[in-house]
Amino acid sequence: MPTYPRPLSSRLPHVGTTIFTVMSALANEHGAINLSQGFPDFDAPADLLALLNEHARAGHNQYAPMTGVPALREAIAAKVAALYGAQYDVDAEITVTAGATQAIFTAVAALVHPGDEVIVFTPVYDSYGPSIELQGGKVVYADLTVPGYRPDWDAVARLITPRTRMIIINSPHNPTGTIWTAEDMVRLEALVRDTDIVIVSDEVYEHMVYDQARHESVLRYPGLAERAVVVSSFGKTYHVTGWKIAYCLAPRELMAEFRKAHQFIVFTVHAPSQYALAAFMSKPGWYEQLKALYQGKRDIFRQALSGSRFELLPCQGTYFQCVKYGAISEEGDRAFVERLTREHGVAAIPVSAFYPNGDDHGVIRFCFAKSATTLEKALERLIRL
Repeated sequence: MPTYPRPLSSRLPHVGTTIFTVMSALANEHGAINLSQGFPDFDAPADLLALLNEHARAGHNQYAPMTGVPALREAIAAKVAALYGAQYDVDAEITVTAGATQAIFTAVAALVHPGDEVIVFTPVYDSYGPSIELQGGKVVYADLTVPGYRPDWDAVARLITPRTRMIIINSPHNPTGTIWTAEDMVRLEALVRDTDIVIVSDEVYEHMVYDQARHESVLRYPGLAERAVVVSSFGKTYHVTGWKIAYCLAPRELMAEFRKAHQFIVFTVHAPSQYALAAFMSKPGWYEQLKALYQGKRDIFRQALSGSRFELLPCQGTYFQCVKYGAISEEGDRAFVERLTREHGVAAIPVSAFYPNGDDHGVIRFCFAKSATTLEKALERLIRL
């Protein structure tokens, strides 16, 4: 096989294979139940699949508009108006993207200049840092306090400098399952007032908030919405992560810059999926059903582990449950999840993977977006530890 003729200078020298790929491969190798990577093992709604087939057969198989199919953008506008009272222009302020990761990358590519600083919160979803570094930006880490994983706003205030261009937030939070409160949003709103800081708000788990809590979208806060790129996910919401389809909202000035980058990163997104989603979104009651589905799975998971040696941490949102395992093992979290996979047949994610320096607090994460049969088998194994 030919080799590159001279040493290659990597743009991301410290980045390897993601922990999700590593743990899923290990689960496959050992025939383990995969509670590591965040995707359902059950199918999408039958009506949605039927709509996909219908629109593919109806000839909607060529390039969709760069900004997204108009019917889908109209459905998104109606959704955010109904849920959050936010009004977005269908033509100028909504763009359909090839997944939420692409939307976040595109926002960073469009708005961050070399030398700009971007604040992210640790533990942090693994795509944020590389997206910033590839644009020549500097990642600035704000630690969520352990074990409650709450933002320390006084500490965040000290991190803001004249070079701060962007703050990326994520609620409900992956990997910890915590949600930000109205007080958090008001504090953030005050911090960025009278600045040029852009907020990127990753809200892909917006419909998975439990125990009657309210999702505090930045769309509810005018001082944040006016400077925010808000990202949500059809894949997470409709059990179709493999479709890789999401959307973002932003004021027209920000969206104009976003689209300049978007058109050269992916240009357009799978057309039949867009038509199918637009039609499906007109069906009432889905978001309530989704919340009830995942709260039920969360409650079953927590109840089963409550009598085990795992220590449950709060899970207010998302479809992930974090636990401490100190009563079972003194191993580091990476060693523990690997052994859990090999010897006990259940794969999880070490939360140290979400820290830039691998900070290990003895916490691992399970995904409970699985069928009842999968969860029952996994829980039988976990409660024996």
